[in-house]
Amino acid sequence: MHETPLPDAGLAALAADQAQQIEALQGELDETNRGVLALYAELDTQAQQLRQATELKSRFLAYMSHEFRTPLSTFRSLARLLLDEVDGPLTAEQRKQVEFIRATATEFSDMVDDLLDLAKVEAGRIDISPEWFDMLDLFSALRGMFKPVLTNPDVTLIFEEPQQSVALFTDDKKLSQILRNFISNALKFTAAGEVRVSAAMEADERVTFSVADTGIGISPQYQSEIFNDYAQIDSPVQKRLRGTGLGLSLSKRLAQLLGGSVGVRSEVGQGSTFFVTLPHRLPQIDGASPGNGNPP
Repeated sequence: MHETPLPDAGLAALAADQAQQIEALQGELDETNRGVLALYAELDTQAQQLRQATELKSRFLAYMSHEFRTPLSTFRSLARLLLDEVDGPLTAEQRKQVEFIRATATEFSDMVDDLLDLAKVEAGRIDISPEWFDMLDLFSALRGMFKPVLTNPDVTLIFEEPQQSVALFTDDKKLSQILRNFISNALKFTAAGEVRVSAAMEADERVTFSVADTGIGISPQYQSEIFNDYAQIDSPVQKRLRGTGLGLSLSKRLAQLLGGSVGVRSEVGQGSTFFVTLPHRLPQIDGASPGNGNPP
C-alpha cells in the first residue's frame, strides 16, 4: 500500500525553489547596483577632472590676456604718436606701415578682450548688472563709437532709431558688446552699400535688435556653425579678412546670460542680418530685479 505525499511537502519544495530564485535575483541586483555605483563614481571623477581642466584653461586665458594688455597698449600708443607726427613728418610709405602696425595691434587687443570675456563666462565670473536705460541712448552711444572707424566711403552705417522713447531693463553694456560685434562684422564684410541697425518690440514682451548688411552673405551650411568658438568660414573673402572666430560665440553666450538668444538670416551675395532677442525686462538675477531703479 503506497502512501500519498502530503500537500505540505510540495508547498515546501516550491517555496524553497522560489527562495533560491529570489536569492539569485538579489545577487544579480546587488552586482548591478555595485556596477552602477562604480559607474557613477567614475563619471563623478571625470566630471571633476573636466571642471579642473576648464578652471585651469580659464585661469590661463585670464592670466595671458592680462599679460598681453600692457605691451599691446604700448604698441597702440606708439603708433598713435607716430601717426600724429609728434617727432616729425612721415613719408607715405612710413604712414602706411605704421597704420598697419596700429590696425594689427588693435585687432590683437580685440582678440585678447574676447578671450578674457570668454574665460570669465566659462568660469561663471562675469557680472550681469541690469538697470533701466533708453534705447535711444544706446543707439546714440553706438553711433559715436563707430563714427571714427567708418573709413569706407562706399558703406553707410544707419541707425533706425525708435519713433518714441523705449525703456529696457537689462545690462546695457553686455547688449552694447553684442551689437558692436555684429556691427564690426557687418562693416568688415560689406564692401559697398549699407549696414542698418534697428530694434523692434515683439508681442511677448521681448525686443529684437537687428544688424542688416548688404555684404557677401553666408552659405546655409555655415549658418549653424558661425556662433561656435573659433568658427571660421571657408571662403576667399573671409580668409582675407579672417578674424578670431570669438566675437559671435561670445555674443551668443552673453545673450544667453541676458535671457535671450542670437540668430542669423543670410543669402550669399545678398547680405546678412544678425539679431539678438532679449526680454524687455531681465528676470531677477543675483538679487537684481526690475524694481531696482525707475524707467527713464
